[in-house]
Amino acid sequence: MRLPDPENAMTSSSSSSLVVTGVEARAVNVPLEYPVRTSVGVIATSPLVLIDLQTDGGVTGRAYLFTYTPLALEAMRQLVLAFAGVLKGRPLAPFDFDQLLSQRLRLLGRTGLAQMACAGLDMAAWDALAVARGLPLVELLGGTRRAVPAYDSHGMDGEALGAQRAALARDQGFAAIKTKIGYPTLAEDLRIVRALRQAIGPEMALMVDCNQGLSVPEAMRRIQALENEGIAWVEEPTLQEDYAGHARIREKSRLPIQMGENWCSPDEMAKALDARACDLAMPDVMKIGGVTGWLRAAALAQQRGVPMSSHIFQEISVHLLAVTPTAHWLERMDLASPVLARPLAFADGCARPGEEPGTGIAWNEEAVARFAA
Repeated sequence: MRLPDPENAMTSSSSSSLVVTGVEARAVNVPLEYPVRTSVGVIATSPLVLIDLQTDGGVTGRAYLFTYTPLALEAMRQLVLAFAGVLKGRPLAPFDFDQLLSQRLRLLGRTGLAQMACAGLDMAAWDALAVARGLPLVELLGGTRRAVPAYDSHGMDGEALGAQRAALARDQGFAAIKTKIGYPTLAEDLRIVRALRQAIGPEMALMVDCNQGLSVPEAMRRIQALENEGIAWVEEPTLQEDYAGHARIREKSRLPIQMGENWCSPDEMAKALDARACDLAMPDVMKIGGVTGWLRAAALAQQRGVPMSSHIFQEISVHLLAVTPTAHWLERMDLASPVLARPLAFADGCARPGEEPGTGIAWNEEAVARFAA
């Protein structure tokens, strides 16, 4: 038998690879069904940067970024386009892109908006790769399409709207809801929590999110008061970067402490876990580093035996949680449906990756034009 010549084999493999030819980034500001009210501010709309990563094979990978405030939309869009220039002309290889962009940002620092822009390109590259292979992303990553338990995520809605939304989530089949607390007084927090518990009954899980709004002593005081209210977790009770403070809170609390949506790399996640700052982990795929960063974070969670949930970005998170060894909950908070051709569907309190290749993200172009920013 004649073995193939290694040089020819490499040339043949390279010539068959898809190459990035360009990236389009568009800004939209999408209405929310319910404004997201937190103890530290209100998110009234959903400002998104839509990414289309194009290849010479006619395959396009798509992703979106959420900038929290419309003020950051144009800056994020320009960063995506600038970093895309580094990838243009290169074979479609997300791990290689991650290494390349990390190297280019070594002196500037890969954090904040720069980290998010890189993550958006990473997500779009993985989507393109899965589309090229004709596989849903979960299958490209070696998993199977399966139902992922989801909780319905609510804001600081007050007693009447909070109870109404809680009852609706119950009737839709969700097994858990999350509400945001950190009202001006502990008495208000307790009143809201008890109203929601009455609305959902004793069987549903109820999580609370403080959105970093409390000092360490006040967080300890309020969590102690919540310990008999059937709370499944307390999220970000104090400043997210205060790992020592979280560790002090956790040491005194009988309730699980959740954090992670603001970790800007798997390295930050490792530091939080090393500090014993939390019982549970909730990375955000945009901030943790895209699909590539998520896979590294999932490995960390597996090593430490930490249950891992997702933060927003439900369309891609459903694929990623399906290949996460310690997968816990998917957060259902719908930020992008108005501009999606096929919004993610939920049934019986679960989400399931679609059958279509990639992440299933495709744009409703009429809506994109209507909400252009």
